[in-house]
Amino acid sequence: FSTTFVFAIVCPEYSDLGGHGMAFAISPTRGRPGSQPTQYLGLFNSSSDGRPSNHVVAVEMDTVLSTEFADMDDNHVGIDVNGLTSLRAASASYFSDEAVVVNVTLMSGEPLQLWIDYDGAGKVFNVTLHPTSVPRPKRPLLSSLVDLCSVLLDTMYVGFSSSVGVVVTHHYVLGWSFKMNGEARPLDLSRLPPLPPRGHHQRNKLLVRVKIVLPVLLFVSAVASCVAFDRKWRKKKFQEVIEDWEAAYASHRFSYRKLYAATRGFSHRRLLGTGGFGGVYRGWIAPNTEIAVKRVSHESRQGMREFVAEIVSMGQLRHRNLVRLLGYCRRRGELLLVYEFMPNGNLDRLLFDRPSSSSISWRQRFGIIRGVAMGLHYLHEGWEQVVIHRDVKASNVLLDGELNPRLGDFGLARLYDHGSDPRTTHVVGTPGYLAPEVPRTGKATTGADVFAFGALVLEIACGRRAVEAQGAGELVQLADWVWQCWGRGAILEASDPSLRGDYVVEEMELALRLGLACSHPEPAARPSMRQVIQCLEGGSTLPTAGVHGDTNTLSTEAHA
Repeated sequence: FSTTFVFAIVCPEYSDLGGHGMAFAISPTRGRPGSQPTQYLGLFNSSSDGRPSNHVVAVEMDTVLSTEFADMDDNHVGIDVNGLTSLRAASASYFSDEAVVVNVTLMSGEPLQLWIDYDGAGKVFNVTLHPTSVPRPKRPLLSSLVDLCSVLLDTMYVGFSSSVGVVVTHHYVLGWSFKMNGEARPLDLSRLPPLPPRGHHQRNKLLVRVKIVLPVLLFVSAVASCVAFDRKWRKKKFQEVIEDWEAAYASHRFSYRKLYAATRGFSHRRLLGTGGFGGVYRGWIAPNTEIAVKRVSHESRQGMREFVAEIVSMGQLRHRNLVRLLGYCRRRGELLLVYEFMPNGNLDRLLFDRPSSSSISWRQRFGIIRGVAMGLHYLHEGWEQVVIHRDVKASNVLLDGELNPRLGDFGLARLYDHGSDPRTTHVVGTPGYLAPEVPRTGKATTGADVFAFGALVLEIACGRRAVEAQGAGELVQLADWVWQCWGRGAILEASDPSLRGDYVVEEMELALRLGLACSHPEPAARPSMRQVIQCLEGGSTLPTAGVHGDTNTLSTEAHA
C-alpha cells in the first residue's frame, strides 16, 4: 500500500506546547474501543499496548517525550506495530538533495506532508516527511524491514487518531491519498483548504445587533448585566488557589494578577520556550526587574503542600551558578514558578540552534563546564540537605549576560513524585542523559546527576547531541563514539570540528576524558562532583573501568 497526506498540528495558546500528537493508523476496527487518550494517542491503553492481538500498524507524529515508550525526544516520527514503542523512529526532519538533515517542528502550526510506502514483497516500510514548501525528498526519513503478514487481517480500516492533554491542540488533515498495490496519487497542494486563522481558535466573537427601536430600559438593563458579567468573569479569571497552610509562605507568593500583567497576559510574544514541564514567559515586575515565569500544569493537590515547602526552601539557595527561584503562584490546575531572567537563553539553543556552534569559543565552553560543575556540587554537598537535580541537560543550563552558566529547574521533578500514586514510580529524565540504573531502580541519586553531567560535558566538547539519529533512524550514543576515539588513541577526533582546532589541547582532552568517566554505566565507578571539581581545578586521577569492560585510568593534569 501507499499513502500520502498533508497535516498540521496547531496549539493556539503555546505554539509549540500542546497535545501528544497524532497518528496514521491501520486497524481491524473502525474505532479503538477501550483506548486511552494522552500518550496512548487513542490507539491503545495501558493493558493492551504491545499485545500482538491488536493487529494495528501506525505511524506516529509524536510531540511529547514519553520515557515509558523509549521516546527519543518530543518531536519525532515512529513506526509502531501493536504498541507505541516504535520499531524505528527519528527526530522530525528530512534529507535535502545534498543529504543534509533539515530539522522540522511537528507543532509548528504549518502544513507538513507525510508519505508512507510499504512493499509487501520486499517487506520494506518507508516513511518520508517534509514541509509542503519543498518537494518530496529522494531519501526517506525512516526505512525498515517489517513483516506485516501476521499483523494485517483480511479486512482492515485506515484513518487517523490524535490525542490532547491539558493544553488545547488542533490536528488537521488537509488532504489525503491512499492506494493499494501501487503508489498513491500525488496531492494537488494548490487545491487544499487553508488552515483556519489562529485567532479563530482563541476566541469566539459574539456579534450583537441592537435595534434602535428597543426600549431604553431594556438597553440599560443589558448594559448593567454585561458589566456584572464582566466583573464576575474578571474575578474568576484572576482567582487563585490559596489554602490556610500557605500563610507561612505569603512573602514568597506572587499574585496571579501581577504575573498576568508582567507577561502581558502570557502573550505568545513573551514566550521564551517550552520544556517537559511547561512554557516559560518573560516579564517585568518593575521597570528594571525582569523575571521568567514557568507555567506548570498540575491538577492534583496531593503532596502540593510538601512541594511548595520544598520550592520555598530551594528559593533560599544562593549560588552564582544556580538560577534563583523568586517565588510561586497557584491558580486552579496551574503552578507558576518565578525565576530571575537569564538574557542569553539556554545552552541547548546556543550549541545546536545556531548556524554554527563556533559562536561559543572554547574558553567560554570550558568556563560553562566548570560553572555547571560548581553549581551541581553545591546542590549535592554545599547546602544543609542534598538536592538532586534529576534533569541536568543543556536546555536547563541558562546563561546570563556574560555567558556565565546557571543551572535551572532543580528539584522541579519532585512535583510529580508528590502527586503520584506511591505504588508507582515516575522516571524523570532525558534520553542520553538518563543514567542506565534509573529506569531499573526508579531512584534518583547524585550518581545519576553525575551521569547526566558527563553527557552534557561531551555535548559541549563535541558539539553533538548525547543521542543522535544516523542513517535510517538508528540511534547513536555520543559517549560510545567518544570511547571508540579514546580506545584507538585519537580522542581529539571527537572535538567539535566547528572550533577548527582553536582550543587548549590539554583542556579538551580533560573535558572528553572527564565526560567519559562521569558516563560510566556503573554508578560506583563514577566520580563525585567534588572529585570532578578537583579534576577541573587541580591535579587528580580518576580511575574508571571502560565502557566496554576494560580497566583504564583517565588521568588528568592541572589547568588554570
